[in-house]
Amino acid sequence: MSSVRLRPPAQRGELRDRHEDGHRLHHLLWRLGPGVRVCSSAVLGGGIGPRAWILNAQVPGGYPRLDPDRHLAEIAAAEGLTGPGAGLMTAADVAAYTTGHDGGVTATVTAGLGVRGWAAAPDTATRAPHRPGTAEVPGPPYRSEDAEVPGSPYRSEDAEAPGSPYRSEDAKAPASPFRPGTVNIVVTLPVALSDAALVNAVATATEAKVQALLDAGLDCSGTPTDAVCVAAPEPGHDGGEPFAGPRSTWGARIARAVHTAVLAGARTAP
Repeated sequence: MSSVRLRPPAQRGELRDRHEDGHRLHHLLWRLGPGVRVCSSAVLGGGIGPRAWILNAQVPGGYPRLDPDRHLAEIAAAEGLTGPGAGLMTAADVAAYTTGHDGGVTATVTAGLGVRGWAAAPDTATRAPHRPGTAEVPGPPYRSEDAEVPGSPYRSEDAEAPGSPYRSEDAKAPASPFRPGTVNIVVTLPVALSDAALVNAVATATEAKVQALLDAGLDCSGTPTDAVCVAAPEPGHDGGEPFAGPRSTWGARIARAVHTAVLAGARTAP
């Protein structure tokens, strides 16, 4: 595995180039340094805690490995990174990242929307165990054969219901060429947030993502593998900003920055 530096995106991130198993791939890297903590749903280093770096790594379509956390750790080690970090993965083109900025907040987004849908899906859509790449298999999520199976949650009467996301034209669509999925969002702030505000910031970023997808004309709330990282300085004795909802000062900035970045990415995503 080899890596060379390319050009940096905004807010301390770097776009990096590497070669793995005959593939030329990219990853975005934030060298956060000491005194920063992250709230994240990342496959590596998720949760809330001090993090020295964030990595958003591109992998080939049809990702074959069953140990994404170890794979991300290998990429981090090849970069010479030390200490705890957070790592995300996507089959989308990381080099096509988009950014949004508002009042000191920066949102960096990689958007692949080839496999997308609504968060509240029928039960059978959530039964298969997830591993990176499986949610990025080609083909429409709502198939006509599913819609007609007795007892299936994908019913023809649902597909025809006005306003339903399960439409007959979707169900009967032919299988499409491979299109990678996953919307990864990394938000960096210059101010400390309390634990509750960090969690609230992830929710705010997610709400802004959905708003941007709808504004882009996409009939979905995201993909099954979307992830969010919010990085902010560790709080001092004051405990940090207490709120990060969309009508708080910093939450509003997060929402606008994420909306800008996701909207730009959604309009050009495969």
